[in-house]
Amino acid sequence: MTASANAGANSARAGAPILPVHYVLPMRWSEDKGLAELADYLESIREFVDVIVVDGSDPDRRRQHRAALPEDITVLDCANTTCLNGKVAGVLTAVPMLHRANTVIADDDVRYEPEDLFRIVGELDRADLVIPQNHFSAPGSHRVPWHARWDTARSLLNRAFGSDYPGTLALRTTMLADGYDGDVLFENLELIRTVKARGRIVRSVRDLFVARRPPSFAGFAGQRIRQAYDSCAQPLRFLVELSLLPLAVASARRPRRLAAMVVLVIGIAEVGRRRASGTSVFPASASFWAPLWVAERAVCAWWALALRLRGGVTYHGRRIPVAAHSQAQLRKVQHEPQESSAEPRRTIVARPAAVGPSRKVSEL
Repeated sequence: MTASANAGANSARAGAPILPVHYVLPMRWSEDKGLAELADYLESIREFVDVIVVDGSDPDRRRQHRAALPEDITVLDCANTTCLNGKVAGVLTAVPMLHRANTVIADDDVRYEPEDLFRIVGELDRADLVIPQNHFSAPGSHRVPWHARWDTARSLLNRAFGSDYPGTLALRTTMLADGYDGDVLFENLELIRTVKARGRIVRSVRDLFVARRPPSFAGFAGQRIRQAYDSCAQPLRFLVELSLLPLAVASARRPRRLAAMVVLVIGIAEVGRRRASGTSVFPASASFWAPLWVAERAVCAWWALALRLRGGVTYHGRRIPVAAHSQAQLRKVQHEPQESSAEPRRTIVARPAAVGPSRKVSEL
């Protein structure tokens, strides 16, 4: 379709979305991860939210994606090339286009139902950033694969001790005006901490369940070390995870102790499953996968430590040394006075780059 034809289709769009929300979806695909299903999903929510897809894929795939995605959504080429984290690069590319009051940032595997969107917007009446809870859900009547049930244990343990870290957040659009650091691995934690450092309100809504499509086994396997490296941003947690392997080795000849540890881990996971109506989306069997996840993390934590000592983890071909900045570091940056010298202050906060839209752009 020509650029003029796209412009005509965009101008024919029937009014503004029901909710005052931008839905920003950064994507960078090297293989077909279910483009038709993603297009159907975006079609199902476009009347509720203003969808912006920022595509950092190679040129051939970008053309394929534009042809398959709904005509009346905004599609941008990812123009920010300075961020080490591709998702942040996508978000910052979209920032100059944002004019609605609220913004939902979501990975390409996140699947909101309309009622989820209405609720998360309502929660923004009481907070500047809202953290929902993801759960794996396969399309149709398909069963969630075993590796997704394995990874569900991570969510249950996180819920037992506090909040999980989903692949989506909702926030007031003004929270993105000054950007956030794009040279970190754990980008959602970085954004959460940045908003907190600015003195704004962050709420975790543990019973707001948003579906997420399970990854392929290759995708699951590729996330093991990266997720372990994320813990470097939480020193106390990282120390606990590093202690797991020595503890298991020391208990190798004490089967009762090992059995007690297994039972304890299952019990903690079950606490997370039962918390905040979690039993409505997490099956009873999910807690029994927790010991396997803990065993995996016991090994991967040491691997992550080795990578940190070598200068960082490689993600999408680029080495990222920092998992996320501490709350104290970000607070210091936010409250650091401007210097009077001609040379500008150096900060760790990335600024959004001005970009132009691609050939498929909705009227704003």
